[in-house]
Amino acid sequence: MPEGHTIHRLAQDYTAALARTAVHATSPQGKFTDSAALLDGTVLTTADAHGKHLFLGFGAAGTAPETSSWVHIHLGLFGKVAFGPAPAPPPTDTVRLRLANDTAYADLRGPAACALITDPEKQAIHDRLGPDPLRPDADPEAAYRRISRSRTTVAALLMDQKVVAGVGNVYRAEVLFRHGIDPYRPGKDLTPAEWDAVWQDLTGLMREGVRDNRIDTVRPEHTPEAMGRPPRVDDHGGEVYVYRRANQPCHLCGGPVATAALAARNLFWCPGCQKR
Repeated sequence: MPEGHTIHRLAQDYTAALARTAVHATSPQGKFTDSAALLDGTVLTTADAHGKHLFLGFGAAGTAPETSSWVHIHLGLFGKVAFGPAPAPPPTDTVRLRLANDTAYADLRGPAACALITDPEKQAIHDRLGPDPLRPDADPEAAYRRISRSRTTVAALLMDQKVVAGVGNVYRAEVLFRHGIDPYRPGKDLTPAEWDAVWQDLTGLMREGVRDNRIDTVRPEHTPEAMGRPPRVDDHGGEVYVYRRANQPCHLCGGPVATAALAARNLFWCPGCQKR
């Protein structure tokens, strides 16, 4: 499932390709036909992201650039967005929503959610999500209040979108490794200083993810060039410390990277560097 940096990058990409122009909206798949008809000819005024949720705001053409309705998108496990230049090719019948103008188009396929919603409905989604490290309105103290009262493992808490929005399996594993935190430590045992360091690190790493459109988490001294090791070969791309490196040697201590199931996801960590 795409992590938060991907969704914020998509918000930027939608804005760059289609914002402030009247769009032609269609649903070749047919599951969004009625809503697409309502959007057709309106202006994409803004794009917003919170965690793994994307919001495209639309307003009436020829009026003040105010948002009157939103398309709420959650990519889930299989959703993808493809951008291209105009003229758009004939769409396939897997496209849930195509937005197009005179210069570009964007095709949304396979999302877990794609719905036309109102301002109150959008706010209700924000209200149930935790702070997002990539949003300027994020309150890390709100997340820590929940973490510090919980006996749940810190690894599970970081994946709980009600606690922290946008962190997925990669950022969860990597940020805990970077700070030497045992993933099985109860949230209540995480100190304020440790949480502050984790939050600041997440913010920096995820901003780099938005910029580069990939996840890289190794420090400069641990890159393949610096260590004289082969670069990582993985469909997910990016240089990492532990994610999907089970049984491979840790870049720091040389011990084997461990893996286990936690909260229905595969957890990766180094027992030597992240001691209990």
